[in-house]
Amino acid sequence: MIKRFSALLALVAIVISACSSGGGAATTGPTAAATSAPSAAATSAPSEAASQPAAAASLVIWADEKRAAAIKPLAQQWATDNGVTVTVEAITSDIQTKFKTASQGGTGPDIVVWAHDVIGDFVRNGAIDPIQMSDTSMFDPIAVKGMTFNGQLYGIPYSVENIALIRNTDLTTACPATMEELVKTGQQLITDGKASQIMALQVGQKGDAYHIYPLFTSGGGSYFATTATGDPDPKTVTVDSPESIAAGQKLYDLGEKGVGALKRSIDDKNSISTFSTAKTPFLVSGPWAIADITKAKVNYDICTIPPFADGQKASPFIGVNGFYLASKGKNKALAEEFLTTLVPTTEFQVGLYQAEPRRPAATAAVDQVKATDPNIPKFAAAGVNGTILPAIPEMGQVWGPFGNAEAAIVGGADPATALQAAAKAIRDGIAAMK
Repeated sequence: MIKRFSALLALVAIVISACSSGGGAATTGPTAAATSAPSAAATSAPSEAASQPAAAASLVIWADEKRAAAIKPLAQQWATDNGVTVTVEAITSDIQTKFKTASQGGTGPDIVVWAHDVIGDFVRNGAIDPIQMSDTSMFDPIAVKGMTFNGQLYGIPYSVENIALIRNTDLTTACPATMEELVKTGQQLITDGKASQIMALQVGQKGDAYHIYPLFTSGGGSYFATTATGDPDPKTVTVDSPESIAAGQKLYDLGEKGVGALKRSIDDKNSISTFSTAKTPFLVSGPWAIADITKAKVNYDICTIPPFADGQKASPFIGVNGFYLASKGKNKALAEEFLTTLVPTTEFQVGLYQAEPRRPAATAAVDQVKATDPNIPKFAAAGVNGTILPAIPEMGQVWGPFGNAEAAIVGGADPATALQAAAKAIRDGIAAMK
């Protein structure tokens, strides 16, 4: 099976090159020989479910287009080896809502693939089940943490990602130690006619609570208080705390009525291109930006997002992508076998890495790809002070209101007023969920 998977990686790369665009999402890094083989369960005789007629033993997997293209040939090999049928369907948009709706109607898949921040919402809606996997030591602990909710494992991780500061090495000589140093460098390059923007961090007209989080935390801000175990406490919204308002003031100072490092004209559609066309020396983005930067032949380095000189360490969100077991899937036992015996293998994780260069969740896969991809350890280093993106359902109430507050502050609105309005909207939204 290992030889078959190794041969498949070339096929996966060809399929992916036809469907990759180089762009990325927030929500949404992104060799030596493989150091681990599939588990004994993966290479043993087909399971009882797999020995049934193909019509009875079949799986349906939902993923977005890019991941579906990567999963399909790898899953097909597993299906062939086990005498079953696997259908991988590409869901082009709004997979979270479509999955919940289909689950309620009994027409959903057996497995769904998405980022970990949906887990709380899926559990609340009875859409996914815990996965029984006693040994998760092959994974980065942060990946397992992302897939764990209320003390139970709800997904098998395949990648870990975070944003970082990407700098143009032809315009800058080193990673800036502080945000003030970054601003000074950008201002000087503008004065010298070598740049037109201090940095590119997407804000847009509706804000972006994901990309701004490292700066907000460095300024002392937070979205929720934390419990004794360090988890976010949805009962205590802290967006309008004195510390968060102070952080809002720092965002104001970076905004359009301050030094102009943050601008609403920089959004998810042009932030990467602003950097790849050398209009700015700095970009705050993730692994999904690398393809466009490389295509533009911009020389770059990956740095930790710098903190404010008098602030705390900047803490980017850590995201984990994984495979989930549908509660109402038609073949749950077979689906769980797929999840626990195939997804953790080095071959499978490397295949998905080739779909988009985000750090694999399995450490053996990381060891394989980092030999030829120096960005993998650099993005990991930039996420050392990161915070696991909250998977609680209440987090869904934060994105819109806080984003609107951020955009208003960057545009020159009073930070306290904007954040107090956001906090009220968040609290009202959480109350409406009950």
